[in-house]
Amino acid sequence: MLRHALKRTSTLVSGLLAAAALTAFSAPAAHADSAGSGITGNYVALGDSYAAGAGVPGQSAGLCLRSDHNYGHLVAATLGSSSYTDVTCAAAKIKAITSPQYDLFIRVNDPQLDAVNADTDLVTLGMGGNELGTSDAGIGDVIATCIAGAVVNPFGTPCHDHYAHGHWDLATWSWQYGDDTLVGRINAAAPQLADALQKIHAKAPNAKVLLVGYPSVLPENARNCLGRQPVTTGDVAYLHGILGQLNTMLATTAAANDATYVDTFTPTKGHDACSDDRWIEGALPGSPAVPFHPNATGERVMADTVLTALGR
Repeated sequence: MLRHALKRTSTLVSGLLAAAALTAFSAPAAHADSAGSGITGNYVALGDSYAAGAGVPGQSAGLCLRSDHNYGHLVAATLGSSSYTDVTCAAAKIKAITSPQYDLFIRVNDPQLDAVNADTDLVTLGMGGNELGTSDAGIGDVIATCIAGAVVNPFGTPCHDHYAHGHWDLATWSWQYGDDTLVGRINAAAPQLADALQKIHAKAPNAKVLLVGYPSVLPENARNCLGRQPVTTGDVAYLHGILGQLNTMLATTAAANDATYVDTFTPTKGHDACSDDRWIEGALPGSPAVPFHPNATGERVMADTVLTALGR
């Protein structure tokens, strides 16, 4: 039953993403002024949809859904970077650092590392979340699975059960879990991300490298989401924990590879997809953004957090 619901819900999620993208493209594009005092010199922004500002006007770069109001553009404008290059792209996985990115067999972006060179002074990298999914949709796989599970089991933890192999154990007469698939994918992503950071250092040995974490998409108190998003309360708690483990992996990997971790989770608490004052949109966005991604305010807060990490 879950498999059939997942197929239907994947179509729904794809539709929501497409609608958000069309809304974003309807807004006129503007160009951030990155010229100025050249405080940081040459700045390159790498990353996935959270770094790209997917759905936030104005959009460019086709399926990469790159916004001129993403945190990279805002940071560059504030710093007065002498040169700013944004190669972020929605749905990017870690392999997109060194390989071209394809979505549905369409080449949408060149290897992001190509934008980095010996003259680069600052690099921000926001990546790792899409490793949770196996298709080109990345984390969209997980969102679709959790929404589909809520359709067939609205009062349980179908998403947690699916990924952690929940089952009734007759020997102990209790509900048991096995190894968690999402945790396994987070652990497997760590060495890939470490390798990507080392490659960035090799191409830009004098650059300051910041690894930007993910914001508070879902609340710590799962009851705050009751009836607000199409995910069960139990699965909200589960996904909140998975996001925490992902950010912990990013922080640990950054520390071990001469990069500065930027915590965007803490400053966005209380403004998640279930909040009355959302900086992260939900399944049906109230302001331009791809579902479960930062809106313009969220990108501004993430930019402020990056600037704080830079001592600004």
